[in-house]
Amino acid sequence: MNVLKPNQRTTVYTLLERGSTQREIARITGIDRKTVRSYQRRWQAEQSNSPRVATGSDAVAAQTPPPWPPAPSSASNPAATSLCEPHRAFIEAQLRLRRNATAIYQDLVDSHGFAGQYNSVKRFVARLRHKEPEQFDRLSFLPGEEMQVDYGEGAPTRVPGSDRYRKPRLFVATLRYSRASFRCVVWKSSQQVWAELHERAFRHFGGCPQYVVLDNLKEGVIKPDLYEPELNPVFAATLAHYGVVADPARVRDPNRKGTVENAIGHTQATALKGRRFESIETQNEFLAHWERNWAAKRIHGTERRQVQAMFEEERPHLKALPLLGMQYFEEVQRTVCDDSCVRVDHSSYAARPAAIGSKVRVRIFAQRIQLFDLQTGTLLRSHPKAQRPGTVVLPQDERVFNPSRETRLILRQAAQIGEHAARLCQLLFAIEGRVGQRKLWGIVGLARRYPAHCIETACAQALEQGIYSYKRVQALSESLFADALEAIEAHAGGDVAPTPATLTQQHGLIRDAHEYGDLFAHAAASAMTTATAATTPTATTLTSTQGGRA
Repeated sequence: MNVLKPNQRTTVYTLLERGSTQREIARITGIDRKTVRSYQRRWQAEQSNSPRVATGSDAVAAQTPPPWPPAPSSASNPAATSLCEPHRAFIEAQLRLRRNATAIYQDLVDSHGFAGQYNSVKRFVARLRHKEPEQFDRLSFLPGEEMQVDYGEGAPTRVPGSDRYRKPRLFVATLRYSRASFRCVVWKSSQQVWAELHERAFRHFGGCPQYVVLDNLKEGVIKPDLYEPELNPVFAATLAHYGVVADPARVRDPNRKGTVENAIGHTQATALKGRRFESIETQNEFLAHWERNWAAKRIHGTERRQVQAMFEEERPHLKALPLLGMQYFEEVQRTVCDDSCVRVDHSSYAARPAAIGSKVRVRIFAQRIQLFDLQTGTLLRSHPKAQRPGTVVLPQDERVFNPSRETRLILRQAAQIGEHAARLCQLLFAIEGRVGQRKLWGIVGLARRYPAHCIETACAQALEQGIYSYKRVQALSESLFADALEAIEAHAGGDVAPTPATLTQQHGLIRDAHEYGDLFAHAAASAMTTATAATTPTATTLTSTQGGRA
């Protein structure tokens, strides 16, 4: 009890003798009601033990009339009956229908001739309403089963580069079984900061719990839902990396994570109340010191055990930490452009098999880029991150025709036809350059209509004649193929074999029959179209005939 000065004590006694209530005395004198109550008890004890005659100031106080209106007394002035009492049954029925006092007052006036005021109905309704106290269960969890996390407000801290103080965000993670906590303050929060704080909490405890209970803040939960809440992708990936399952509390249900709520209140009221810090680092160092020397050594009020002792019991039940930490990323959506690439930080990355115009989900790591299907979440591609803006990460085999880089492809296909075809194409490109690539494509394309040996022979004759032209090679190939067909038809009809004067058996350009057979077999096995496949038996017969004549 506070000790009052003599003049204050006299004032309180005087007001008590006049019949003033404790509330009135506290309002008049500015003295706390608890102090007034204590002096009222002392005054009543003095009055009952030593009755005296009113003299002096007491007599004057006794002759002074009490203030108007007189103070209410529950003993002398019983409460008047409410005007709503005759309508109690009607009001109780309306309250069971969950109607409010305004609606009940309007019905009383319209249908029952009520002459009182709305405040009378409001007071009567307040007395009738009986709110059952809410029952809470004593939640209990196994060691290492659950960790609860939440944000609060830290102590005022000087903003870097200014003289202004601001309260940072206070992150608290509390193990439900042992009540051991990790506390840290940050200036601002984000998806990555929220995930990093969880990772720091896991490493502070030396292990991971099975579940983490959090609020429905945007850093952790994108779309709250009672049955299937949608987690933030960075936060979900972090928990998956550590093997922890998120269990978001229901919306507007903070009692589900009451342990961390109490831990935040305990931190703010005990550790940070009335303190100021010059930097975030200083406040975090103080919180670590306070947790280690005071909070961990306290005896918990409910469990009646030391927090540190319970944590030592819980520590072996936490899951082991992975060797590598979480690799954080930024997740965005991108549209596949007409070059089958997506643009990320001014660089292009191949997105096949995603279709052109479709959207993909892109995860941007520090050293790599990952592309996922937007609907199924399947990993499509993974590329090393470009070090320079403007880089195009697209394999050569996925690029469409480009005159500046397709020459090697054409010459390689010409070499598959034969030595003379490759030499002719090289001469054409050396003479005409990039424009000559059209002729090269034409010569290579003849392999889809004629056997390779016919094209090779035509290229050899064109080289011998010194005519480097696609049309010349095409004409020679057609002539050779037509002659071969005529010879096949003549042999099939039983005609007499041509005389040696019309058929040259020995020439520098004519190869051995077995070599021609190998060329036909190679062409049939590698790149033969439907037309070539149709002519293959005939060509084979021609080879056999020539071999027999040889």
